[in-house]
Amino acid sequence: MKSPIYQVDAFTEQVFGGNPAAVCPLEEWLSDSLMQRIAMENNLSETAFFVKEGDTFGLRWFTPAVEVDLCGHATLATAHVLYSEMGYEGEEIHFDTRSGRLIVKKEGDRLLMDFPTDDMPKVEAPPILFQALGISRTSETYKTDDYMVVLGSEKEVASLSPDFKFLKEVDARGIIVTAPGTEVDFVSRFFAPQSGIDEDPVTGSAHTKMTPYWAKRLGKMELEAIQISDRKGHLTLRYKEDRLEIIGKAVTYLRGEIEI
Repeated sequence: MKSPIYQVDAFTEQVFGGNPAAVCPLEEWLSDSLMQRIAMENNLSETAFFVKEGDTFGLRWFTPAVEVDLCGHATLATAHVLYSEMGYEGEEIHFDTRSGRLIVKKEGDRLLMDFPTDDMPKVEAPPILFQALGISRTSETYKTDDYMVVLGSEKEVASLSPDFKFLKEVDARGIIVTAPGTEVDFVSRFFAPQSGIDEDPVTGSAHTKMTPYWAKRLGKMELEAIQISDRKGHLTLRYKEDRLEIIGKAVTYLRGEIEI
């Protein structure tokens, strides 16, 4: 059986930037094991699968190793495919996911995603976290399913060279490292060897955790952020207490079909 597939670069306006995601429109759900094998074969940080369900769309996300509860860049990529490749004309797209209802709509030439926020309590992190990152244990740390480490400058974040073997032993979905930005409100990097991704280029879900921290620290409800991976991605963020609007662009890199 042939099935369509798209590859989209999210949180960028040009190919080879942002975070690439595969998007697979389906007529009906495939087995979990087959979707996982497709994601492994694609070997991208995320593969999104969606099925039309009445007036909404069911949406699921897989890394090469596991299914995840929330993925921002692959949601943006999926909305881009619906609007730009499949002729969707609705004012909003409603996705039903493991993280509840997610809404995406157009805002000019950008896409706006409405996500839940996630406040992170301050914690004492294990020594292996700092050892793996090669930083001082005096850094502020916070945790939900991810750790968030706050450093003093963009330069410190950019210069990190983690030991991924040790980082994989940290009990978390992934590791967010963030600091004030020189040209934007804050910058970050995201490491997730536990989920099969050493470094994710741009991570929408991580910004649902960072934004409450930076909004309160900076006293701002609208912020600009860059994830300073090699590919880089730019996000506009509007903090609304328990919700967050994440705004960015996306561009199609590939259109094709797969044999399954």
